Amino acid sequence: MTMKPLFTLTAAIEMLTGIGLVAAPSVLVRLLLGVPLEAPAAHVVAGLAGAALLSIGLACWLARDDGASRAGRALLAAITLYNIAAVALLTFAGLGLGLNGLGLWPAVILHGALTLWCVACLRINRAGR
Repeated sequence: MTMKPLFTLTAAIEMLTGIGLVAAPSVLVRLLLGVPLEAPAAHVVAGLAGAALLSIGLACWLARDDGASRAGRALLAAITLYNIAAVALLTFAGLGLGLNGLGLWPAVILHGALTLWCVACLRINRAGR
């Protein structure tokens, strides 16, 4: 199983989300969690999160043709961890904190599917060594 489609899709999703968090953080957070960002510090943290997602997206884009390398496998492990964390945090936001924007559960499902895809690539990659 090639990692190119996984890295390409991840790049697109994370870069678009990152741009949204940098350019219009309150809009994106309201869509995801159903509440606006009010404190100035929340806007700064959202912007930093957006920059981090842009970085993840850029790394995936640049590695999309080089998934079999050691660096490509390391990136795969990193985005696996990120997707697991995203599922856990977003699920907690919905179930534990009662937050619920239009995009919350689709984001949980998307990150869950990406987690499964990452794990499948990791397993295939490990078996192929």
